[in-house]
Amino acid sequence: MQDRRAFVMQALAFAALGLAPAAANAAPLAKVKALGVLRVAVYKDNRPWSWRQDGKLFGIDADLGTALAKALGVHVDLAELMPGDDVEADLRNGVWKGGLLGFQPADVMLHVPFDRSFAARVDQVAIVAPYYRESFQFACAKGEIDCNAAPTQYKGRKLAVEIDSIPDSYLSGTSDGVLAKDVLHFPMGFDAASALAEGKADGVFASKAQVESALAAAKPGNIALRSMPLPGFMSPGWDIGMAVKENSRNLGDAIEGLLDAMVKSGELKAIFARYGVSWTPALAA
Repeated sequence: MQDRRAFVMQALAFAALGLAPAAANAAPLAKVKALGVLRVAVYKDNRPWSWRQDGKLFGIDADLGTALAKALGVHVDLAELMPGDDVEADLRNGVWKGGLLGFQPADVMLHVPFDRSFAARVDQVAIVAPYYRESFQFACAKGEIDCNAAPTQYKGRKLAVEIDSIPDSYLSGTSDGVLAKDVLHFPMGFDAASALAEGKADGVFASKAQVESALAAAKPGNIALRSMPLPGFMSPGWDIGMAVKENSRNLGDAIEGLLDAMVKSGELKAIFARYGVSWTPALAA
């Protein structure tokens, strides 16, 4: 699911959006504090960001949402959002309108592409607080394939990807489809990376967070990471931020201040490390 989301996250965001201050009559921050609850939308089944295990919600976004609520002095209400057809639909369902199946809008939604052109299309929300720079990573089993070799040399090897993702399209289509029969499909990039860690695949192409978290969970000793760009692969990475309602910019301002404090204290980096992911600052931060 993460890599599928990445399709709309390709443009670089080199500067902050320059959001205007909230109107005097828009006081959602005061409402959140009065109610004593911050409702945070996170994606369902999106490991390592948010997923359920033994009935409990885990993940970077789940922990970040909880930390933000604590810093505001309120309780957290983590709401799992089923992804829709695109991120704009997710923002409609998760933040400013609500879902058809009774999903109540959240005060803030995590894991939103922080991108200038995308933000211009979704004027019902304000996209704030970029907190991570995501990218793609190819990894392989040492001794099986050369991670830095040309992809055509991977022919005959099992290559794991998330189905219908950018890595899937790249590996399946490279060199007129020479690797198409070697691509193994998994529901999520984390699952694909786990297949490599468990010896069920020779290589994986997924997001950096998915690869790092899966390898950290399995702790295999024979995995190498590609250090050279894949030929013809144009994605430079993308920033991840949060979204609040358009009339909730003062809540967004407060969250940005809290996030800055978490960066300076090392708390944000520690949340990522908890799941084996190395925190990379967003370019727009």
